[in-house]
Amino acid sequence: MGAHLLARSASPLLQQSARAMVEGQVKGAFSAQDLMRASLDRAHEVNPQINAFCLIDDAGAMAKALQADRAREAGKMLGPLHGVPFAVKDLTPTKGHLTTRGSWSTDNWIPDETALCIARLEAAGGIVMGKTTTPEFAFSGFTQSPRWGVTRNPWDLARTPGGSSGGSGAAVASGCVPFAEGTDMGGSVRIPAACCGVVGLKPSLGRIPMTILPTVFDSISHFGPLARRVEDATLFMEIASGPSDADIQSLTTPFRMTDAHIRPLAGRRFAYSLDQGYYDVDAGVAQSFARLIDKLRGAGAVVEKVDLRWTREINDKWSDYWCVFMASLFGEALDAYESQMDPNVVAGIKQGRTMSAVEFKSIELFRTRLWADMAAIFASYEFFLSPTCAITAPLAAQDDNDFVATLPNGRYGGFEMTCAFNLLAACPAMSLPIDLADNGLPVGLQIVGKRFDDEAVLGVGALIEALLV
Repeated sequence: MGAHLLARSASPLLQQSARAMVEGQVKGAFSAQDLMRASLDRAHEVNPQINAFCLIDDAGAMAKALQADRAREAGKMLGPLHGVPFAVKDLTPTKGHLTTRGSWSTDNWIPDETALCIARLEAAGGIVMGKTTTPEFAFSGFTQSPRWGVTRNPWDLARTPGGSSGGSGAAVASGCVPFAEGTDMGGSVRIPAACCGVVGLKPSLGRIPMTILPTVFDSISHFGPLARRVEDATLFMEIASGPSDADIQSLTTPFRMTDAHIRPLAGRRFAYSLDQGYYDVDAGVAQSFARLIDKLRGAGAVVEKVDLRWTREINDKWSDYWCVFMASLFGEALDAYESQMDPNVVAGIKQGRTMSAVEFKSIELFRTRLWADMAAIFASYEFFLSPTCAITAPLAAQDDNDFVATLPNGRYGGFEMTCAFNLLAACPAMSLPIDLADNGLPVGLQIVGKRFDDEAVLGVGALIEALLV
């Protein structure tokens, strides 16, 4: 049932890239109001089935589209996203919009300020058309929350779109918007990108200022785009990145794509690992990944297997960090709202409260060893490749607890293969849709780049995307 949601297109207007949407307005082929009405209509059409949106701002979005049209008629284009509709994750504050973080503990908070990442997109002419669902406090790789219920995958309504930016992934995959904003602390952009068959980028730490947390010293948190194509993810980065004193860790080196980042695949050097050393990878995912490796080699790339001695300790250490993160930033919600919260969130917060400061600090020692492994790979290769997820989209009725077992064969029965690259936060990592598995669900390729080299990852992603057409 779900596949038709993706295949049965939205308006042809919405099949275009963001740049084409702007160019069409300049040529007078259509207006910003035409674009926005198509986006809103599509969101209302699919949302009863996939529950990707917790808010669709018909009146506000159409009013801004009208303003964009009047500006264009007056000869004043607003920027490279003039009149382009996009969606924002419910974790991220936007002025005048109900922002709940998927939780009853936020009451009916309507922020009076928009997060810097989104403000930059709006300043470039983009228009927020709605807010997308997230699990409570973005805790999970499955998008379901006490406040908004279960979000479903446009490819198969019995499946999850992934999480925690699952609403954004589903909104893009179902053709509502060319791109949507997400956040990634353990894979929360890349997981839904893989599950929904779209592009998702976790940029280098600090590439986009992280301004929505109570701390500016966290070392796993990233804003990132979910987009229909690499071109739109790149445009998002060109606009949203750049330093700000609001985030002491924001990078002062500008994001700047050049032709050098899109040089041919022939001779480029890729390392790969199907299982990162320890995952139990589904046969369908493995087959799709193998076909991708063959295509890269056919294009003249050097693609070589590397033997990682990684173990599930990566996931366990990341989980320890994540639980402390949740306990310190959102733990006070338990005092008044515990009975209304996701039990998994409650359990995670309580677990985080049990960890000593010395145990928490020791995670840095583990991360250091992990980086030594990756630095050795990057001494000989430009990129590291693996599947984004070990399986295709799980059932929406499942949750993270179903994917934490060490299996009888000694392999790790995990879902996502992403959290290592939040522990290695300076390395950009992108999920690129590469195939449909035998079950008809999307498979994502994870492309990891050298420290702070976001442009290289996007550039090679665009080449691989073109190779797959």
